Amino acid sequence: MRYKCTYNFALYNFALPPGIMSPSRKFFCGGRTKLNGGKKCLGELIAILNNAKIHDDTKVVFGALFIYLDCAGENDSLLLHKPDQPENPKVLRVVILGAPNAGKSTLSNKLLGRKVFPVSKKVHTTRCQGQGVLTDGETQLILLDTPGMVNNTKVKRHHLEKSLQKDPWDCMKLADVVLILVDASDMWTRHSLHTEVLKCLFQYPTIPSILVMNKVDLVKQKGILLEITKQLTEGIVNNKKAVIKPLVKPLPSHGDNTGHTSKGQDTSSFEIEEPGVTVNEPVSVKLSPDVDEFADEESDAARRKIINELKKRKGWPHFRDVFMLSAINGEEVETLKKYLLTLAKPGEWEYHSDVVTTQSPQEICQNIIREKLLEYLPQEVPYNVTQVTDLWEEGSCGELVIMQTLLVQKENHVKILIGRGGQLVSKIAQEAGKDLMDIFLCDVHLRLSVKFKK
Repeated sequence: MRYKCTYNFALYNFALPPGIMSPSRKFFCGGRTKLNGGKKCLGELIAILNNAKIHDDTKVVFGALFIYLDCAGENDSLLLHKPDQPENPKVLRVVILGAPNAGKSTLSNKLLGRKVFPVSKKVHTTRCQGQGVLTDGETQLILLDTPGMVNNTKVKRHHLEKSLQKDPWDCMKLADVVLILVDASDMWTRHSLHTEVLKCLFQYPTIPSILVMNKVDLVKQKGILLEITKQLTEGIVNNKKAVIKPLVKPLPSHGDNTGHTSKGQDTSSFEIEEPGVTVNEPVSVKLSPDVDEFADEESDAARRKIINELKKRKGWPHFRDVFMLSAINGEEVETLKKYLLTLAKPGEWEYHSDVVTTQSPQEICQNIIREKLLEYLPQEVPYNVTQVTDLWEEGSCGELVIMQTLLVQKENHVKILIGRGGQLVSKIAQEAGKDLMDIFLCDVHLRLSVKFKK
């Protein structure tokens, strides 16, 4: 009987027996490239993975193989690493939605406990949805990090990828719960939910939603967070009316009968008081961007009417809970994590407990390099760079060797990207390479070249 073996990769945490060389150095080549030693190395890796004497004292990250065996006359496939189901498995799919630059990827990384998704101060760092996997005890959380939501007009005007508009909606079809992230430090947008977010919530009202106020560490007057929360929830949380109550009695100032508090002192709290009378709003028309453009006039008119009404709204009265945190500093992130674990329902795990993300190493590499491009290049320049991987292989000393060409659409952008004496592109390669070493736990030699795309 003949077998054909092909392989692909996913990022894993894995325990190795003492004395076994890290597979991130010995085996990690990525994608569909040859492994060190070919069949011999592949067989050695399978032997290690099947070794029952694996210990938990050494945790490493490596490109684990998915082995597919094609038998003559049969289409059987075997996934090398099947989920190691506990006795009472629980699972929860968490979709993270929000406007561009709200901090979705930063929050995802903090929840996972390691950097998996790219982050930068510029908008549209995340170009498509990515999955992160967090396993705690018998519970598995699957985090779906999504691009910042944009409308059809912006996609056409700025020639954005369709994935920026489509992926958040696709993720909602898989969601058990949705986190709505709001940048509390942005005084221009924090008083109302993004229209696209409202459209998504309106179309999927039965999916439990949680409001997460992010970047609260940048808000000087903390008391304003309560007013913002009241606006974004329309004063209703978990079908109950929420009211702002004073926490402390204002102290009268010297020589003044009118009470006041010291600067920055919070004198209010956001409390759930009495039952509300709200119900889930019915949805009779489709609001997602992939709506049939040949829909009948009546449906199209109803759709436009609902969208116009949503544009006038600032909040959503069906949030299950509200969290205030700082994802970048990790403040209250652990509290949110524990809360999400309590929401998980009985169900089989989808991934092995050591899986961290379903992204391939190549995708992670692309994202990390793009993150550095966004960080160091001005204005529209990083958005017009096309990344092409020319080489991805294992070096003679077990290091990962990556060569990538950065194609730009304007000649003057070549000089900007290279920098004086090649300093900028060297800095980007150096920092991206360091991040990749931290992620893959192996030596990485990254070489970047810049070319003008005619």
